[in-house]
Amino acid sequence: MSEGRIQRLFVPDDLHEGQTVALAPQQAHYVGGVIRLPVGGAILLFNGRDGEWRARRTEGGKREVRLIVEEATRPQGPSGLIDYAFAPLKHARLDYMIQKAVEMGVARISPVITRRTQVNRVNLERMEANAIEAAEQCGILSLPTLDDPQTLDRWLADLGDDRLLVFCDEEAPLADPLAALRGGPAGRPVVLIGPEGGFAPEERQMLERRERCVRLSLGPRILRADTAAIVALSLVQATLGDFGTV
Repeated sequence: MSEGRIQRLFVPDDLHEGQTVALAPQQAHYVGGVIRLPVGGAILLFNGRDGEWRARRTEGGKREVRLIVEEATRPQGPSGLIDYAFAPLKHARLDYMIQKAVEMGVARISPVITRRTQVNRVNLERMEANAIEAAEQCGILSLPTLDDPQTLDRWLADLGDDRLLVFCDEEAPLADPLAALRGGPAGRPVVLIGPEGGFAPEERQMLERRERCVRLSLGPRILRADTAAIVALSLVQATLGDFGTV
């Protein structure tokens, strides 16, 4: 297996040179039975804290897989600059949205229950599994923090006054979204995507009362919530995030 094709695996263990990592049964099955990593074969490990490390398999068998950590390949960088909040969706579309949000480099993911939200429960373990899978596949080192669901008013009350709220509203006047973001108030951004029925009038008023707020139009077409998330995060990353960093 060439160095460019080494598999990546998230593990909860601390990572340092000489550390032995014994994989949990499900991961052991994946490494030993699915990708069939041979004894002596290399794999990349990360835990969201200690950067990325190259490790090698030290024991055979499909039921027990042990890895010895050899050397650091990448240092742990800072977490993302943008947080993401959303009205929960049904399973398949929620899975997709979580994966794409992680790929876009968000630091925190917050389910928010609005008046028109159609799904009031979320499976945090499933969200975490999707976040880990996206991070493993896309070379990401930092996993986002996953919050328990909150009502919109409670979530807003907990949001710091120094945060820039970017809420995407299909009823917002059409305008250049990049210009709106560049000309908006300062602050570390949090992107909010509402339910497919849109925000209720009283919710929109509550959001607009914030001092640091940008009400963002995503164009002349009505987008599904999972599509709107990708568009909005791309716009915010391009103007206020890390797309321009080297």
